[in-house]
Amino acid sequence: MAFSPDTLSLTLTAGLATGVGIAVTSFGVVMAAFGRVVPAEKRSFIFGVATAASSAGQFIFAPLGQGFINTFGWQMALVWLAVLLLLIVPLSAALRGRSESVPGQADLPFMQALSSAWGHGSYRLLVIGFFVCGFHLAFINVHMPAYLVQCGLSPEVGSWTIAVIGLFNIAGSLLSGWLGSRLPKQMLLATIYFLRAVTIAVFLLVPVSEVTAYGFAAAMGLLWLSTVPLTAGLVTLFFGPRYMGMLYGVAFFSHQLGSFVGVWLGGVVFDQTGSYSLVWYLGILLGLASAVVHLPINERSAPRFGLKPA
Repeated sequence: MAFSPDTLSLTLTAGLATGVGIAVTSFGVVMAAFGRVVPAEKRSFIFGVATAASSAGQFIFAPLGQGFINTFGWQMALVWLAVLLLLIVPLSAALRGRSESVPGQADLPFMQALSSAWGHGSYRLLVIGFFVCGFHLAFINVHMPAYLVQCGLSPEVGSWTIAVIGLFNIAGSLLSGWLGSRLPKQMLLATIYFLRAVTIAVFLLVPVSEVTAYGFAAAMGLLWLSTVPLTAGLVTLFFGPRYMGMLYGVAFFSHQLGSFVGVWLGGVVFDQTGSYSLVWYLGILLGLASAVVHLPINERSAPRFGLKPA
């Protein structure tokens, strides 16, 4: 990506290669690995710990990346970030292993498991709602710094805004994981999406300044990836740890589809209107819609995936 000479090379590296890299190293893999080694009653909290670790990385690397750009230029900044990413490779050995079937549990082929899962109404609602999570996250991550610059703030404020989101998401993810083991997960998810809509609405109503930008980042950070431990917990509850990787991967596909729409639509709307307002308003509506979608979810195992009589 750092040395791409043309648009095609940039698309293949920044787009295709990065997208594949995110797909095979993100929550779908990590949560599945954790889910098979953690007792059921602790999964929600441990999923929150994993999500918080991801947020700690966001807090560190957003200002670090901006510092690299200021010091070395954007191309060498990417090279240094690539070197740091290599440190992850030996750590991935900790995720080795596979989920074995539990005696008496359903043992379904891939396509049959996928078809049965999609026939589970609560899972469909969960997948639809996760689309909105991706829309919010990607739009804010990519376009928030440019929006703040448009409002007269410096690029450093934009990078620190993303960092503050990551910092507060550590607390939000841990709290979400802890609450998920004590309260109905679907109600927590509905509350998170509703509060996101309120947070965005308030941010649009007040004048933009460093204080309001950091305040928005702190509030949104508490709600940022707090959906992940709850969503992963529900998928594991529905289908068991054996199928969690595949079926959470399907939900994460919906999340990433929402991410694509959020980033793409933000750029298109700005190019056409010179403003991000329409996408901010859409984010509010989608947050409210997702809150409603999660309310009917039933927190119980899917019949086809449950334990069968001996």
